[in-house]
Amino acid sequence: MPEILKGSLGPEQQFKKYLSEGKFMIQKSKSLNKFFFHPRVAFPGSGERDLEWLEASGNGFIHSTTCNRRLPEKGGDFNLSLITLDEGPRMMARVEGIDPDKVANGQKVKDRISSLKGEPAIISDVLWRRVVWLKMQAQNEAVRLMMWVW
Repeated sequence: MPEILKGSLGPEQQFKKYLSEGKFMIQKSKSLNKFFFHPRVAFPGSGERDLEWLEASGNGFIHSTTCNRRLPEKGGDFNLSLITLDEGPRMMARVEGIDPDKVANGQKVKDRISSLKGEPAIISDVLWRRVVWLKMQAQNEAVRLMMWVW
């Protein structure tokens, strides 16, 4: 066991403990001044171990998204997205409060702590929808205009 973990919780257990206390905490390297996620004993790539836990803002945007299809009797469809946090790192989270197939890249989200299968988990909620819809509408108009001109 690495020295940094002797007599303490491992990073994953510490993260889950924070969640169970209602805190969304992520790690940051003091010397690099960079956040990262998923919890680890050292900063990815450099191996820096001067890590501290700081509370995440919970704000971010959807970097990538997918709608997972399931039979209704197995819980129905759900969304799984790659969220870019305002602090910099990316994390996987479910997006709720919107139809799973209506989630779009670029939508702003606010993360909250909820429960999945009896365990504390981070869930994202979409903050705005209209701006994305207007962008998509503008793109469709531009495509129609280009087709008409061509």
